[in-house]
Amino acid sequence: MRILEWILVLVTVAATVLMLVFPKRSAMTVGTLTALILAVLLHGLINSFRVQMIPTYLVSLVLFITLIIQLMKSYRSGRYVQSAQKSNRRSWIKMTLVSILVLAFSAGSIILTWLLPAFTMPEPTGTYAIGTFSEHLVDESREETKTPDAGDKRELMINVWYPVDQEAAQGLPLAHYPSELGEAISLVFGIPSQVFSYLDTIPTHVVQGAEMSTVQSKYPVLLFSPGVRSARFQSMTMIEELVSHGYIVVGIDHPYTSAQVTFPDGREVSYQADPEFATSAELYQYNVEGIGIRADDASFVLDMLTQWNSHDPNQLLQGKLDLDHVGIMGHSYGGATTAEALAQDGRFQAGLSLEGGFWGKVSTTALKQPFMYIMSGGTAKSLEPDATETEKVAYPEFKPDLDRVMTSSLNDTYYLTVDNFFHQSFTDISLISPKMFARGMTPEHNVDITRSYALAFFDRYLKGEEQPLLQESSVQFPEATYDATYTKMRNEQTQ
Repeated sequence: MRILEWILVLVTVAATVLMLVFPKRSAMTVGTLTALILAVLLHGLINSFRVQMIPTYLVSLVLFITLIIQLMKSYRSGRYVQSAQKSNRRSWIKMTLVSILVLAFSAGSIILTWLLPAFTMPEPTGTYAIGTFSEHLVDESREETKTPDAGDKRELMINVWYPVDQEAAQGLPLAHYPSELGEAISLVFGIPSQVFSYLDTIPTHVVQGAEMSTVQSKYPVLLFSPGVRSARFQSMTMIEELVSHGYIVVGIDHPYTSAQVTFPDGREVSYQADPEFATSAELYQYNVEGIGIRADDASFVLDMLTQWNSHDPNQLLQGKLDLDHVGIMGHSYGGATTAEALAQDGRFQAGLSLEGGFWGKVSTTALKQPFMYIMSGGTAKSLEPDATETEKVAYPEFKPDLDRVMTSSLNDTYYLTVDNFFHQSFTDISLISPKMFARGMTPEHNVDITRSYALAFFDRYLKGEEQPLLQESSVQFPEATYDATYTKMRNEQTQ
Protein backbone atom coordinates (compact mmCIF):
# COMPACT_ATOMS: atom_id res chain seq x y z
CA MET A 1 0.00 0.00 0.00
CA ARG A 2 1.07 3.54 -0.69
CA ILE A 3 1.48 5.94 2.24
CA LEU A 4 -1.68 7.93 1.53
CA GLU A 5 -3.66 4.69 1.24
CA TRP A 6 -2.46 3.68 4.70
CA ILE A 7 -3.33 7.12 6.02
CA LEU A 8 -6.85 6.92 4.59
CA VAL A 9 -7.44 3.50 6.16
CA LEU A 10 -6.14 4.70 9.54
CA VAL A 11 -8.21 7.89 9.36
CA THR A 12 -11.41 5.93 8.69
CA VAL A 13 -10.73 3.59 11.61
CA ALA A 14 -9.87 6.50 13.92
CA ALA A 15 -12.93 8.47 12.74
CA THR A 16 -15.18 5.52 13.50
CA VAL A 17 -13.76 5.19 17.02
CA LEU A 18 -14.12 8.90 17.75
CA MET A 19 -17.66 9.02 16.39
CA LEU A 20 -18.71 6.09 18.56
CA VAL A 21 -16.86 7.07 21.74
CA PHE A 22 -17.50 10.83 21.63
CA PRO A 23 -20.85 11.20 19.82
CA LYS A 24 -21.83 14.45 21.56
CA ARG A 25 -18.73 16.58 21.00
CA SER A 26 -19.36 19.02 18.17
CA ALA A 27 -15.74 20.17 17.90
CA MET A 28 -14.58 16.55 17.72
CA THR A 29 -17.09 15.84 14.94
CA VAL A 30 -15.92 18.84 12.89
CA GLY A 31 -12.28 17.85 13.31
CA THR A 32 -13.00 14.23 12.37
CA LEU A 33 -14.97 15.24 9.28
CA THR A 34 -12.21 17.61 8.18
CA ALA A 35 -9.54 14.94 8.59
CA LEU A 36 -11.64 12.44 6.62
CA ILE A 37 -12.24 14.86 3.74
CA LEU A 38 -8.55 15.81 3.58
CA ALA A 39 -7.43 12.17 3.60
CA VAL A 40 -9.82 11.26 0.76
CA LEU A 41 -8.88 14.30 -1.35
CA LEU A 42 -5.12 13.88 -0.90
CA HIS A 43 -5.33 10.18 -1.73
CA GLY A 44 -7.46 10.81 -4.83
CA LEU A 45 -5.38 13.71 -6.14
CA ILE A 46 -1.91 12.30 -5.47
CA ASN A 47 -2.36 8.52 -5.64
CA SER A 48 -5.58 8.33 -7.72
CA PHE A 49 -8.55 6.22 -6.71
CA ARG A 50 -8.44 2.48 -7.46
CA VAL A 51 -10.75 -0.49 -7.18
CA GLN A 52 -8.70 -2.19 -4.45
CA MET A 53 -9.64 0.61 -2.02
CA ILE A 54 -13.42 0.40 -2.57
CA PRO A 55 -14.10 -1.12 0.90
CA THR A 56 -12.40 1.88 2.52
CA TYR A 57 -14.20 4.29 0.19
CA LEU A 58 -17.53 2.80 1.30
CA VAL A 59 -16.60 3.26 4.95
CA SER A 60 -15.51 6.84 4.22
CA LEU A 61 -18.83 7.58 2.50
CA VAL A 62 -20.90 6.19 5.38
CA LEU A 63 -18.77 8.11 7.89
CA PHE A 64 -19.14 11.32 5.88
CA ILE A 65 -22.94 11.02 5.78
CA THR A 66 -23.17 10.08 9.46
CA LEU A 67 -20.93 12.94 10.60
CA ILE A 68 -22.88 15.44 8.48
CA ILE A 69 -26.16 14.24 10.04
CA GLN A 70 -24.66 14.57 13.52
CA LEU A 71 -23.57 18.13 12.80
CA MET A 72 -26.96 19.08 11.37
CA LYS A 73 -28.70 17.73 14.48
CA SER A 74 -26.26 19.59 16.67
CA TYR A 75 -26.76 22.94 14.97
CA ARG A 76 -30.56 22.58 14.92
CA SER A 77 -30.96 21.89 18.62
CA GLY A 78 -27.89 23.70 19.89
CA ARG A 79 -26.85 20.54 21.67
CA TYR A 80 -26.96 16.81 21.30
CA VAL A 81 -29.90 15.07 22.90
CA GLN A 82 -29.39 11.69 24.41
CA SER A 83 -32.36 9.46 25.04
CA ALA A 84 -32.58 8.46 28.65
CA GLN A 85 -34.21 5.20 27.67
CA LYS A 86 -31.27 4.00 25.58
CA SER A 87 -29.43 1.34 27.49
CA ASN A 88 -25.67 1.23 27.78
CA ARG A 89 -25.83 -2.39 26.77
CA ARG A 90 -27.43 -1.62 23.40
CA SER A 91 -24.89 1.14 22.79
CA TRP A 92 -21.98 -1.16 23.39
CA ILE A 93 -23.46 -3.79 21.07
CA LYS A 94 -23.85 -1.19 18.32
CA MET A 95 -20.32 0.10 18.86
CA THR A 96 -18.92 -3.41 18.72
CA LEU A 97 -20.79 -4.33 15.52
CA VAL A 98 -19.85 -1.09 13.78
CA SER A 99 -16.21 -1.49 14.81
CA ILE A 100 -16.10 -5.05 13.47
CA LEU A 101 -17.60 -3.97 10.15
CA VAL A 102 -15.15 -1.06 9.76
CA LEU A 103 -12.18 -3.28 10.60
CA ALA A 104 -13.41 -5.93 8.16
CA PHE A 105 -13.75 -3.39 5.34
CA SER A 106 -10.36 -1.91 6.16
CA ALA A 107 -8.82 -5.38 6.13
CA GLY A 108 -10.46 -5.93 2.73
CA SER A 109 -8.66 -2.90 1.29
CA ILE A 110 -5.37 -3.97 2.86
CA ILE A 111 -5.65 -7.49 1.42
CA LEU A 112 -6.64 -6.28 -2.06
CA THR A 113 -3.78 -3.76 -2.23
CA TRP A 114 -1.44 -6.46 -0.92
CA LEU A 115 -2.51 -8.74 -3.77
CA LEU A 116 -2.35 -5.97 -6.39
CA PRO A 117 0.15 -3.37 -5.13
CA ALA A 118 1.05 -0.04 -6.69
CA PHE A 119 4.51 -1.25 -7.67
CA THR A 120 7.68 0.51 -8.75
CA MET A 121 9.36 -0.71 -11.92
CA PRO A 122 12.95 -1.98 -11.58
CA GLU A 123 15.54 0.45 -12.89
CA PRO A 124 17.04 -0.37 -16.30
CA THR A 125 20.76 -1.15 -16.00
CA GLY A 126 21.97 0.62 -19.15
CA THR A 127 23.32 4.15 -19.55
CA TYR A 128 20.59 5.56 -21.80
CA ALA A 129 17.29 7.13 -20.85
CA ILE A 130 14.27 6.01 -22.89
CA GLY A 131 12.08 7.97 -25.30
CA THR A 132 9.01 6.85 -27.20
CA PHE A 133 6.36 7.76 -29.73
CA SER A 134 3.42 5.86 -31.22
CA GLU A 135 2.49 5.57 -34.87
CA HIS A 136 -0.51 4.39 -36.87
CA LEU A 137 0.47 2.35 -39.93
CA VAL A 138 -1.67 1.28 -42.90
CA ASP A 139 -0.47 -1.43 -45.28
CA GLU A 140 -2.14 -0.50 -48.55
CA SER A 141 -0.91 -3.73 -50.15
CA ARG A 142 -2.92 -6.02 -47.86
CA GLU A 143 -6.63 -6.47 -47.25
CA GLU A 144 -7.84 -6.82 -43.67
CA THR A 145 -9.29 -10.34 -43.48
CA LYS A 146 -11.02 -9.94 -40.10
CA THR A 147 -13.30 -7.04 -40.94
CA PRO A 148 -16.70 -7.47 -42.66
CA ASP A 149 -16.10 -4.43 -44.87
CA ALA A 150 -14.54 -5.25 -48.23
CA GLY A 151 -11.59 -3.11 -49.19
CA ASP A 152 -10.41 -2.41 -45.65
CA LYS A 153 -6.62 -2.35 -45.40
CA ARG A 154 -4.47 -3.89 -42.70
CA GLU A 155 -3.81 -1.33 -39.96
CA LEU A 156 -1.34 -1.50 -37.07
CA MET A 157 -0.41 0.52 -34.02
CA ILE A 158 3.23 0.56 -32.99
CA ASN A 159 5.37 2.19 -30.35
CA VAL A 160 9.00 3.05 -31.01
CA TRP A 161 11.24 3.20 -27.94
CA TYR A 162 14.67 4.74 -28.52
CA PRO A 163 17.83 5.73 -26.59
CA VAL A 164 17.92 9.22 -25.09
CA ASP A 165 20.71 11.07 -23.26
CA GLN A 166 20.07 11.18 -19.52
CA GLU A 167 20.45 14.96 -19.49
CA ALA A 168 17.85 15.36 -22.25
CA ALA A 169 15.31 13.28 -20.31
CA GLN A 170 15.64 15.24 -17.07
CA GLY A 171 12.57 17.31 -16.28
CA LEU A 172 10.34 15.55 -18.81
CA PRO A 173 7.24 13.80 -17.40
CA LEU A 174 7.37 10.02 -17.24
CA ALA A 175 4.91 8.01 -19.29
CA HIS A 176 2.65 5.59 -17.40
CA TYR A 177 1.47 2.08 -18.19
CA PRO A 178 -1.37 2.46 -20.72
CA SER A 179 -4.93 1.32 -20.04
CA GLU A 180 -4.65 -1.31 -22.80
CA LEU A 181 -2.54 -3.42 -20.45
CA GLY A 182 -5.42 -3.82 -17.99
CA GLU A 183 -7.66 -4.99 -20.81
CA ALA A 184 -5.03 -7.56 -21.82
CA ILE A 185 -4.64 -8.95 -18.29
CA SER A 186 -8.41 -9.14 -17.99
CA LEU A 187 -8.68 -11.24 -21.16
CA VAL A 188 -5.84 -13.58 -20.19
CA PHE A 189 -6.88 -14.27 -16.59
CA GLY A 190 -10.62 -13.63 -16.71
CA ILE A 191 -10.43 -10.84 -14.12
CA PRO A 192 -12.55 -7.68 -14.62
CA SER A 193 -10.45 -5.02 -16.31
CA GLN A 194 -11.57 -2.43 -13.73
CA VAL A 195 -9.36 -4.19 -11.20
CA PHE A 196 -6.34 -3.05 -13.21
CA SER A 197 -7.55 0.47 -13.95
CA TYR A 198 -4.90 1.82 -11.55
CA LEU A 199 -2.08 0.68 -13.86
CA ASP A 200 -2.21 3.98 -15.74
CA THR A 201 -1.00 5.63 -12.51
CA ILE A 202 2.19 3.53 -12.45
CA PRO A 203 5.11 5.48 -13.96
CA THR A 204 7.55 3.81 -16.31
CA HIS A 205 11.06 5.12 -17.08
CA VAL A 206 9.95 6.38 -20.49
CA VAL A 207 9.65 10.02 -21.59
CA GLN A 208 8.00 11.56 -24.63
CA GLY A 209 9.26 14.38 -26.81
CA ALA A 210 12.99 13.82 -26.24
CA GLU A 211 15.60 13.83 -28.98
CA MET A 212 17.41 10.59 -29.76
CA SER A 213 20.88 10.24 -28.29
CA THR A 214 23.79 11.06 -30.59
CA VAL A 215 26.30 8.97 -28.61
CA GLN A 216 26.11 6.46 -31.49
CA SER A 217 25.54 7.37 -35.10
CA LYS A 218 22.95 4.58 -35.40
CA TYR A 219 21.42 1.86 -33.24
CA PRO A 220 20.48 -1.79 -33.81
CA VAL A 221 16.75 -2.43 -34.13
CA LEU A 222 14.48 -4.96 -32.39
CA LEU A 223 10.85 -5.72 -33.16
CA PHE A 224 8.60 -7.01 -30.37
CA SER A 225 5.42 -9.02 -30.96
CA PRO A 226 3.16 -9.61 -27.92
CA GLY A 227 1.09 -12.66 -27.12
CA VAL A 228 -2.47 -13.28 -28.22
CA ARG A 229 -4.98 -11.23 -26.13
CA SER A 230 -2.07 -9.09 -24.98
CA ALA A 231 -0.57 -5.70 -25.83
CA ARG A 232 2.68 -4.20 -27.07
CA PHE A 233 3.20 -2.86 -23.54
CA GLN A 234 3.10 -6.29 -21.82
CA SER A 235 6.87 -6.53 -21.22
CA MET A 236 7.96 -2.97 -20.48
CA THR A 237 10.75 -4.08 -18.13
CA MET A 238 12.44 -6.02 -20.94
CA ILE A 239 11.87 -3.22 -23.47
CA GLU A 240 13.29 -0.58 -21.13
CA GLU A 241 16.35 -2.72 -20.40
CA LEU A 242 17.12 -3.23 -24.08
CA VAL A 243 16.66 0.44 -24.98
CA SER A 244 18.81 1.55 -22.04
CA HIS A 245 21.63 -0.52 -23.58
CA GLY A 246 21.38 1.12 -26.98
CA TYR A 247 18.62 -0.61 -28.95
CA ILE A 248 15.68 0.88 -30.80
CA VAL A 249 12.70 -1.34 -29.95
CA VAL A 250 9.47 -1.33 -31.94
CA GLY A 251 6.42 -2.89 -30.27
CA ILE A 252 3.61 -4.05 -32.56
CA ASP A 253 -0.06 -4.47 -31.75
CA HIS A 254 -1.74 -6.89 -34.17
CA PRO A 255 -5.47 -6.07 -34.49
CA TYR A 256 -7.92 -8.88 -33.69
CA THR A 257 -5.28 -10.98 -31.90
CA SER A 258 -4.04 -8.23 -29.56
CA ALA A 259 -6.31 -7.44 -26.62
CA GLN A 260 -7.46 -4.02 -27.75
CA VAL A 261 -5.96 -1.72 -30.36
CA THR A 262 -6.91 1.96 -30.17
CA PHE A 263 -6.32 4.07 -33.26
CA PRO A 264 -5.76 7.84 -33.24
CA ASP A 265 -9.29 8.54 -34.51
CA GLY A 266 -10.76 6.76 -31.48
CA ARG A 267 -11.65 3.47 -33.17
CA GLU A 268 -11.08 0.44 -30.98
CA VAL A 269 -10.46 -3.05 -32.34
CA SER A 270 -10.88 -5.75 -29.72
CA TYR A 271 -9.60 -9.30 -29.59
CA GLN A 272 -11.56 -11.70 -31.76
CA ALA A 273 -11.83 -15.15 -30.19
CA ASP A 274 -10.83 -18.17 -32.25
CA PRO A 275 -13.64 -20.29 -33.70
CA GLU A 276 -14.16 -23.85 -32.52
CA PHE A 277 -12.57 -26.61 -34.59
CA ALA A 278 -13.45 -30.30 -34.77
CA THR A 279 -9.86 -31.47 -35.11
CA SER A 280 -6.40 -30.40 -34.03
CA ALA A 281 -5.32 -30.34 -37.67
CA GLU A 282 -7.95 -27.69 -38.48
CA LEU A 283 -6.85 -25.53 -35.54
CA TYR A 284 -3.23 -25.97 -36.59
CA GLN A 285 -3.98 -24.72 -40.11
CA TYR A 286 -5.93 -21.78 -38.68
CA ASN A 287 -2.88 -20.80 -36.62
CA VAL A 288 -0.62 -21.16 -39.67
CA GLU A 289 -2.76 -18.54 -41.39
CA GLY A 290 -2.96 -16.29 -38.30
CA ILE A 291 0.78 -16.36 -37.69
CA GLY A 292 1.37 -15.73 -41.38
CA ILE A 293 -0.57 -12.47 -41.06
CA ARG A 294 1.42 -11.42 -38.02
CA ALA A 295 4.75 -12.31 -39.65
CA ASP A 296 3.69 -10.15 -42.60
CA ASP A 297 2.94 -7.38 -40.08
CA ALA A 298 6.52 -7.61 -38.84
CA SER A 299 7.94 -7.43 -42.35
CA PHE A 300 5.71 -4.45 -43.14
CA VAL A 301 6.91 -2.63 -40.03
CA LEU A 302 10.49 -3.28 -41.10
CA ASP A 303 9.60 -1.90 -44.56
CA MET A 304 8.33 1.30 -42.91
CA LEU A 305 11.43 1.58 -40.73
CA THR A 306 13.54 1.29 -43.87
CA GLN A 307 11.59 4.17 -45.40
CA TRP A 308 11.93 6.30 -42.28
CA ASN A 309 15.65 5.64 -42.16
CA SER A 310 15.90 7.33 -45.56
CA HIS A 311 13.24 9.96 -44.99
CA ASP A 312 11.49 10.39 -41.65
CA PRO A 313 8.82 13.12 -41.70
CA ASN A 314 9.45 13.61 -37.98
CA GLN A 315 13.23 13.79 -38.46
CA LEU A 316 13.71 11.52 -35.44
CA LEU A 317 14.72 8.16 -36.94
CA GLN A 318 16.28 9.27 -40.20
CA GLY A 319 19.75 7.76 -40.53
CA LYS A 320 19.61 6.43 -36.95
CA LEU A 321 18.47 2.86 -37.67
CA ASP A 322 21.16 0.23 -38.09
CA LEU A 323 19.22 -1.96 -40.50
CA ASP A 324 22.17 -4.31 -40.94
CA HIS A 325 21.54 -5.45 -37.37
CA VAL A 326 17.84 -6.17 -36.88
CA GLY A 327 16.36 -8.72 -34.48
CA ILE A 328 12.87 -9.81 -33.53
CA MET A 329 11.43 -11.20 -30.31
CA GLY A 330 8.03 -12.16 -29.00
CA HIS A 331 6.05 -13.96 -26.34
CA SER A 332 3.61 -16.84 -26.92
CA TYR A 333 1.80 -16.07 -30.20
CA GLY A 334 4.40 -13.33 -30.58
CA GLY A 335 7.10 -15.98 -30.16
CA ALA A 336 5.49 -17.94 -32.97
CA THR A 337 5.43 -14.71 -34.99
CA THR A 338 9.16 -14.33 -34.31
CA ALA A 339 10.03 -17.82 -35.54
CA GLU A 340 7.91 -17.47 -38.70
CA ALA A 341 9.30 -14.00 -39.45
CA LEU A 342 12.83 -15.45 -39.30
CA ALA A 343 11.82 -18.17 -41.76
CA GLN A 344 10.11 -15.75 -44.16
CA ASP A 345 12.28 -12.64 -44.01
CA GLY A 346 16.09 -12.83 -44.10
CA ARG A 347 16.40 -9.19 -43.01
CA PHE A 348 15.89 -10.36 -39.43
CA GLN A 349 19.33 -11.45 -38.24
CA ALA A 350 18.37 -13.06 -34.90
CA GLY A 351 15.24 -14.11 -33.06
CA LEU A 352 14.12 -14.79 -29.47
CA SER A 353 10.94 -16.74 -28.77
CA LEU A 354 9.52 -16.65 -25.26
CA GLU A 355 7.51 -19.88 -25.26
CA GLY A 356 5.97 -19.52 -28.69
CA GLY A 357 4.72 -22.13 -31.11
CA PHE A 358 5.86 -23.03 -34.63
CA TRP A 359 3.24 -22.54 -37.30
CA GLY A 360 4.00 -22.07 -40.98
CA LYS A 361 7.16 -22.16 -43.05
CA VAL A 362 9.37 -22.39 -39.95
CA SER A 363 8.16 -25.92 -39.22
CA THR A 364 9.42 -27.21 -42.58
CA THR A 365 12.41 -24.95 -43.37
CA ALA A 366 15.75 -24.83 -41.56
CA LEU A 367 16.36 -21.49 -39.85
CA LYS A 368 19.45 -19.65 -41.06
CA GLN A 369 19.62 -17.09 -38.22
CA PRO A 370 20.65 -17.51 -34.57
CA PHE A 371 17.58 -18.48 -32.56
CA MET A 372 16.91 -18.64 -28.82
CA TYR A 373 13.92 -20.35 -27.24
CA ILE A 374 13.04 -19.90 -23.56
CA MET A 375 10.55 -22.31 -22.01
CA SER A 376 8.82 -22.00 -18.64
CA GLY A 377 9.33 -24.82 -16.17
CA GLY A 378 5.58 -25.26 -15.87
CA THR A 379 5.09 -25.86 -19.58
CA ALA A 380 8.20 -28.06 -19.80
CA LYS A 381 6.81 -30.36 -17.09
CA SER A 382 3.47 -30.61 -18.87
CA LEU A 383 5.26 -31.95 -21.97
CA GLU A 384 6.83 -34.87 -20.11
CA PRO A 385 5.40 -38.32 -21.00
CA ASP A 386 4.03 -38.96 -17.49
CA ALA A 387 2.49 -35.49 -17.07
CA THR A 388 -1.06 -35.51 -15.69
CA GLU A 389 -1.85 -31.96 -16.83
CA THR A 390 -1.09 -30.30 -20.15
CA GLU A 391 -0.57 -26.56 -20.42
CA LYS A 392 -2.98 -24.83 -22.76
CA VAL A 393 -0.07 -23.51 -24.83
CA ALA A 394 1.10 -27.05 -25.65
CA TYR A 395 -0.68 -28.50 -28.68
CA PRO A 396 -0.25 -32.00 -30.20
CA GLU A 397 2.07 -30.88 -32.99
CA PHE A 398 4.26 -28.75 -30.71
CA LYS A 399 6.92 -31.27 -29.67
CA PRO A 400 7.70 -32.60 -33.16
CA ASP A 401 7.75 -29.03 -34.51
CA LEU A 402 10.06 -27.90 -31.71
CA ASP A 403 12.40 -30.81 -32.33
CA ARG A 404 12.48 -30.19 -36.08
CA VAL A 405 13.18 -26.45 -35.71
CA MET A 406 15.88 -26.81 -33.06
CA THR A 407 17.73 -29.73 -34.65
CA SER A 408 17.56 -28.70 -38.31
CA SER A 409 18.70 -25.10 -37.80
CA LEU A 410 21.75 -24.02 -39.79
CA ASN A 411 22.86 -21.50 -37.16
CA ASP A 412 23.31 -21.29 -33.40
CA THR A 413 20.37 -22.35 -31.22
CA TYR A 414 19.72 -21.96 -27.50
CA TYR A 415 17.03 -23.74 -25.53
CA LEU A 416 16.63 -22.50 -21.97
CA THR A 417 14.17 -23.74 -19.34
CA VAL A 418 13.30 -21.57 -16.32
CA ASP A 419 11.99 -23.40 -13.26
CA ASN A 420 9.13 -21.74 -11.32
CA PHE A 421 8.11 -19.84 -14.45
CA PHE A 422 4.70 -20.29 -16.02
CA HIS A 423 3.53 -19.03 -19.40
CA GLN A 424 2.84 -15.44 -18.34
CA SER A 425 6.06 -15.09 -16.32
CA PHE A 426 7.76 -13.59 -19.37
CA THR A 427 5.56 -10.48 -19.02
CA ASP A 428 5.45 -7.92 -16.19
CA ILE A 429 2.64 -9.81 -14.41
CA SER A 430 4.86 -10.75 -11.44
CA LEU A 431 5.22 -7.04 -10.60
CA ILE A 432 1.49 -6.44 -10.91
CA SER A 433 0.70 -9.18 -8.40
CA PRO A 434 3.75 -10.73 -6.71
CA LYS A 435 1.64 -12.83 -4.35
CA MET A 436 -0.24 -14.53 -7.18
CA PHE A 437 2.31 -14.61 -9.99
CA ALA A 438 5.89 -14.43 -8.66
CA ARG A 439 6.36 -18.10 -7.88
CA GLY A 440 9.33 -19.06 -5.73
CA MET A 441 11.17 -15.78 -6.37
CA THR A 442 10.83 -12.04 -5.99
CA PRO A 443 9.07 -10.18 -8.82
CA GLU A 444 12.28 -8.22 -9.46
CA HIS A 445 14.22 -11.47 -9.93
CA ASN A 446 11.45 -12.79 -12.18
CA VAL A 447 11.65 -9.91 -14.67
CA ASP A 448 15.45 -9.80 -14.37
CA ILE A 449 15.71 -13.34 -15.78
CA THR A 450 13.83 -12.49 -18.97
CA ARG A 451 15.45 -9.12 -19.59
CA SER A 452 18.98 -10.40 -18.83
CA TYR A 453 18.85 -13.32 -21.26
CA ALA A 454 17.18 -11.20 -23.94
CA LEU A 455 19.93 -8.58 -23.62
CA ALA A 456 22.70 -11.19 -23.65
CA PHE A 457 21.34 -12.89 -26.76
CA PHE A 458 20.98 -9.75 -28.84
CA ASP A 459 24.25 -8.26 -27.58
CA ARG A 460 25.92 -11.43 -28.83
CA TYR A 461 24.33 -11.61 -32.26
CA LEU A 462 23.62 -7.99 -33.14
CA LYS A 463 26.60 -6.32 -31.44
CA GLY A 464 29.11 -9.18 -31.56
CA GLU A 465 29.89 -9.04 -27.82
CA GLU A 466 30.84 -12.17 -25.90
CA GLN A 467 28.21 -13.16 -23.34
CA PRO A 468 29.05 -15.52 -20.44
CA LEU A 469 25.31 -15.85 -19.76
CA LEU A 470 24.95 -17.73 -23.05
CA GLN A 471 27.87 -20.08 -22.46
CA GLU A 472 26.73 -21.98 -19.38
CA SER A 473 24.29 -22.00 -16.49
CA SER A 474 24.54 -18.92 -14.29
CA VAL A 475 24.94 -18.69 -10.52
CA GLN A 476 22.89 -15.49 -10.72
CA PHE A 477 19.96 -17.40 -12.25
CA PRO A 478 20.01 -20.97 -10.87
CA GLU A 479 16.45 -21.50 -12.13
CA ALA A 480 17.62 -21.31 -15.75
CA THR A 481 19.23 -24.34 -17.41
CA TYR A 482 20.25 -25.02 -21.01
CA ASP A 483 19.16 -28.18 -22.78
CA ALA A 484 22.20 -29.85 -24.34
CA THR A 485 20.23 -31.44 -27.17
CA TYR A 486 18.80 -28.21 -28.54
CA THR A 487 21.58 -25.79 -27.53
CA LYS A 488 24.11 -26.02 -30.34
CA MET A 489 26.83 -23.73 -31.73
CA ARG A 490 26.86 -24.33 -35.49
CA ASN A 491 28.31 -21.08 -36.79
CA GLU A 492 32.10 -21.14 -36.53
CA GLN A 493 32.23 -17.35 -36.34
CA THR A 494 30.40 -17.39 -33.02
CA GLN A 495 32.61 -19.97 -31.33
